[in-house]
Amino acid sequence: MFLGTYEPKLDQKGRVILPAKFREQLTEGVVITRGQDRCLYAFPVAEFQEMFDQLRKAPLSSKQARDYVRVMLSGASDETPDKQGRITIPANLRSYAGLDRDLAVIGAGTRIEIWDADQWTSYLDRQEEVFSSTADEIIPGMF
Repeated sequence: MFLGTYEPKLDQKGRVILPAKFREQLTEGVVITRGQDRCLYAFPVAEFQEMFDQLRKAPLSSKQARDYVRVMLSGASDETPDKQGRITIPANLRSYAGLDRDLAVIGAGTRIEIWDADQWTSYLDRQEEVFSSTADEIIPGMF
């Protein structure tokens, strides 16, 4: 499980050093793709395969499903961390997420999310207020 927030830097070659706590779960490789909210999702290969198996079940007759699968998979890139725990983020994905130098790498359970640091701060500022004032049960059985 991926947990926590880290603030690595993107180097001039588009590489990021993954948090040490995440590396053991990524030894078989990582798949990076577009995520919602203009961040990137990074999945362990096995987790991405499970997600892909679910995507394959989407009906081809659904335009929304076709669009989602196209956007998700057309931007996907499989990477293998080097000995320093670095992965390269392809230019098209850096552009999509607006990544420059300062990043926020967050653990989101089964995936990692990679954000531009300023965008993450803005998002978190908005969402923390919503989170703290939520009175309704959003996830059944939780709180």
